[in-house]
This record gives sequence, C-alpha cells and structure tokens, in this order.
Amino acid sequence: MGRHLPTSRLAYRTALLFGTVALAAGVLLPAGDAHAFKLFGMNLFGSEDETPDVIDPVRFALSLTVNGGDEDLKSAIENASRLYQGKDQPVSGDLGLAVTARDDRDRILAALYENARYGGTVEVTIAGTNLDNLPPDPVFADGVAVPVSIVVDAGPVFRLGTVRFEGDIANRNPATYGLPEGGEAGSAVILKAAERLLADLKEEGRPLAEITQRTVVADHATNTVDVTIVAKGGSIADVGDVSVKGTESVDAGFVADYSRLNAGKPYSPEDIRRAAERLRQLGVFSSVTIKEATQLAPNGTIPMTIQVSEGKMRYFGVGAQVSTTDGVGLQGYWGHRNLFGRAESLRIEGSVNRIGETKELDKLDYSTALLFSKPGAFGPASTFTASVKASLLDPDAYKATIFSGAAGATFELSDRDTASGGADLTYATITDAFGKRNYLTASVPLEYVRDTRTDKLNPTDGYRISVNARPSYEIEAGTIFSSFETSAAGYYSIDAENKFVLAGKIAAGTLVGGSGLADIPADRRFYLGGGGSVRGYAYQEISPRRADGAITGGRSYVSGSVEGRIAVTETIGVVPFADFGTVSAGSTPDFSELRVGAGVGLRYATPFGPIRLDVAVPLNPYPGGTSYGIYAGIGQSF
Repeated sequence: MGRHLPTSRLAYRTALLFGTVALAAGVLLPAGDAHAFKLFGMNLFGSEDETPDVIDPVRFALSLTVNGGDEDLKSAIENASRLYQGKDQPVSGDLGLAVTARDDRDRILAALYENARYGGTVEVTIAGTNLDNLPPDPVFADGVAVPVSIVVDAGPVFRLGTVRFEGDIANRNPATYGLPEGGEAGSAVILKAAERLLADLKEEGRPLAEITQRTVVADHATNTVDVTIVAKGGSIADVGDVSVKGTESVDAGFVADYSRLNAGKPYSPEDIRRAAERLRQLGVFSSVTIKEATQLAPNGTIPMTIQVSEGKMRYFGVGAQVSTTDGVGLQGYWGHRNLFGRAESLRIEGSVNRIGETKELDKLDYSTALLFSKPGAFGPASTFTASVKASLLDPDAYKATIFSGAAGATFELSDRDTASGGADLTYATITDAFGKRNYLTASVPLEYVRDTRTDKLNPTDGYRISVNARPSYEIEAGTIFSSFETSAAGYYSIDAENKFVLAGKIAAGTLVGGSGLADIPADRRFYLGGGGSVRGYAYQEISPRRADGAITGGRSYVSGSVEGRIAVTETIGVVPFADFGTVSAGSTPDFSELRVGAGVGLRYATPFGPIRLDVAVPLNPYPGGTSYGIYAGIGQSF
C-alpha cells in the first residue's frame, strides 16, 4: 500500500494538476491583457463582470406571476422563461424583446404540460399591450426599462384516463411504462413511456422498430387525458456488414474488429452503445458515431457504419509547483496515441520533486518511465501493456533506487469483469530500518476485477470488487514470498436525484513467505496513511515501528472508509467522511493499533469528474506525528 499521496506533497500534486491542464491545453495570455480565465467553470483570475456586447440594447422590467400550483411548478416556469433567467441583462432591440416574449409563452406552456396542467393559460403584455396585439415591428419608449408582465394561471392537474397501446405493443401493460390509470398525465411522462416502448422493441433485436402514432386528447370537462401509442416492431435481425468511415491514420479494419459489432451477432442497442464507448476510450478519436441502416439488407441483416473523427495523435504536458514544505516539483511527459496505426500508445514521462527543500541532489526524488500499450493484441477484448521504470525515492520509511520492467495483458471477460496477468522484474537498492540491501525480485502479478458502477469518476450506484495476488521470488537471497490483497467498494443513492450518496470501502492484504521482514523489499511491504487510505495521517505514517521509532512496514493491513456525499448545488458538494486502518507486523492483522481519521471534503463537479479537496484530522495521532492532512485530486476518493 505504499503508493498514496503524502500529506506534505499536497501543494505539489495540486499545482501539478492545474499547471498540467493549463499548459497542455495551450492557454496563452498576452502580457498586459486583463482577460478573465476560467477553468472547470471557476474564475481563476481576471474580471467576471465582462459581458458580451448587445446590439441596440433594450432593458426591461419583468413581473412574473404564477397563480395556482406549488413551488416546484413555479420553479419549473421560472427555469423555462428566458426573460426571467436573463432579467438583469438587456435584449437586442424592441423586436428582440417581443420575439423573446413569444418564445417564453411557448416555453411556459410546455412547462405547464410537462406538469400535467393542460388547462393552464399564459398572458404576456409588453408596455401594457397584449403580446398578440403588438405590431410586427414594435417600438417602445427609450430611456426607461420596458415593463413586461407574464401572468400564468396554472389550472388543474390532469389525470390519465384511457391509455391504449396498439400495434406490436398491444399486449404490454401501460402501468409498467409509467402510465397507470389515474396517474398524473405530464407530457414528459408520456414521451418517456413512448421512448421506453421503442427501446424495449429494439432490445428484442428489432432495429427498424418505430412509434407510428402518439395521440394525446385532453378532456377539460373531466380533467383527464386519453393516450394512444401505436408501434411497429419490424423484423428481428442480426448485425450485417460493418463499415468504417473517417479514419486517416488509424486502421479501419482494427476499428471494426475492436468495436466487436460482429456480423451475424444479434442486433442490440446496448451492444452499439458499448461499442461506441469502447472506441472512444482508445483516445485516438475526437468523436464516434455508429449509424444503423434505414432498411435491412437482402439477407435480412442490418448494416452499420462507424463514423469517426480522429484527434491529435501526439501530445505533451508539463507542470510545476512551489511548496514551503516540499520545495519545487517539475513533471513532463510526451505521448503518441497511435504509434503503428492500431491505437498503440507510447508515453514517456519524468519528474523531479523536492527541489529547494534540500540542496543535495542525491536527496531529491526522481522518476522516469516508458509506457506502452496495444489494444486488441490477443483479440478485441484484450490489451497488452509493457513498461520500463526507474526511480530514486526518499520517503520517511526508506530510501530506494529502483529499476523495473514489466509486461502483461488485461482481458475483458464481460462488460463487468476483467482479469489481468503478467510478469515483472525489479532491481532495488534500499536503505531502511534494517540497513542497506540489494534486491532482485521477479513477480507474477494477477488480478480479477468486477465493476458494476455506471460512473467511474463519480459513482452513485453499483460496486467494485478486486482480488489480486503477486507471487514473487527475490533472487539475491532466494526468498519466496507472495502478497494477496482484496478490496470492495459500494455505493447507494438515497434519493432519485443522487443528491445524497452513501459510499463505503474496505480493503485488506497479507504478505506470506520470507524468514524475516527484511527479506521482503521495503517498497513491497504494507503502509497506510494519506489521501488514498487513512486521511489525516501522513504518507506511510501508519506502520509497525521499531523501539527507536523507525518505520518498518508490515505484513498485513485492513483499512476502510465511509463517506456521505451530499450535493449542495448542481456543482458543489460536501462530503463528511471517516477512515480507519491498521498495519501489523504479522501476516494476520492485529487491531490493537487501529488508527482512525475523520474530516470533511468539498467537491466541484466538472464534465470529467469532481475536483476533490479533503481536510482530515487523526483521531488518535502518533506522538509527534501529523496533526492534519489536506488532499486534492480529480474524481472521488474511491
């Protein structure tokens, strides 16, 4: 467990994150210009008061009144109104004000229908004149805000009356699709039912299924709505020829194979969705669209076309930081996403940390790596990886010079299950509590993962379970040892909007073999503490220790975390949490030295996962140990 973010290295990692994003994105600001700059929707510097120029600006004073309904309906109407949302900004010209008002009337009526208010009315007046009585090119008084009045009478809630499914859906139960007799007859509910009916027909292998009729009749005498939906299923078909368009440097045949849309396979919209996502994850395409033919081929199959647009194949990034605790850290990387035309990736990276903290070059932290991966190496469901790494490390527990080479493969057993295996060889010179020693270790890492989460960076449901083993042979001393680790994380949303999510994780590991702890390389022993395990404690702080206080690492550990992820707004979240962990000298965990940390975090939602900032304190700190920890990153903590 010696791979977590040290408390003292927060400034480096945080600055590196933002520096790399900014530089890799090519943000160039001319000297002397005072332009605002935003990252992830946040204004980092410059004025946020800059507003776009409006031609012939016309200011208005809006009065929006909603009679009837509840606060939810009022909020829906306010959100639908462009005038209400922009009430502090001018519109372009007198005609622009009238056009926006007409659009608002239609939008508010749609909001009423969505909330089953088919008898509602919307009256709009501008400068005292009804919207329908305005001339084609109205002129309003200059120099004053034009008064605009919107009066909404919500009307009664309409209920579902008779609901009929006809055609190839005649035998289905409307209640199953959210249309029970007597239920609220919101237009969005009716549209969603039709979409689900169509999706179910397609999931039966009917690519040409369609909704041929959708009729909604409101009876204002009884405040009910009768609904009729007619669908045509069409023939069940298999996947036919799969063609690829838009490729330039990427091999089109590889794209078709990697999509796994094999000819002769039963048609499935879910398979198509997964194929598109699989191709996007290759990183070589800026867009992926899979289109189905509008008619079946003569042999009864459905042809498909994969339309792609290639992105930039070469990339680089740099980052830098300044920290009062760790000095200066620098990182750089260069990569190629399509080395040989079949999405093979090559990445070269390196970093130097703690510049300025020490003037001795041999006490800085250095690392460099060459990483290679080849998707589809042993079939479409496999990925081959290889790496060469070198590092000079000086954490509190040990000082090490490490060289390693590794190769392996990952296989997708199903949409939820993956298995991986490989081999690595590591040479290390390590100075720790047991003295200085050389290690040459050959290992065979093996792992199985089952992941049912729908969102990997911000999960709200599902679980992830991993089990891994790493049989090893230390060649210098002839020591055989193995590590075994397992972890499980689960997520449960209390409400339908995912505004309150409970998340929990537990992990455990053990090391067996070797006559003594010194026979096992220090970087292979277990430690806890830091952003990836027990927050509030420093990196590797939780560990067995000798009588003189020297950290030795352990043979077993147990750790766990519980979080309550609370959405305060659409972008801001608060996360109270508690972590616990223990590391023992024996292969069986001993809970006598259990350490607990607790704290609270902030989350800022972005399109690629939440930005995370956590503050934690140890509830039972070590004497003279860390008194608090601050951690930052992208994505949830687990």
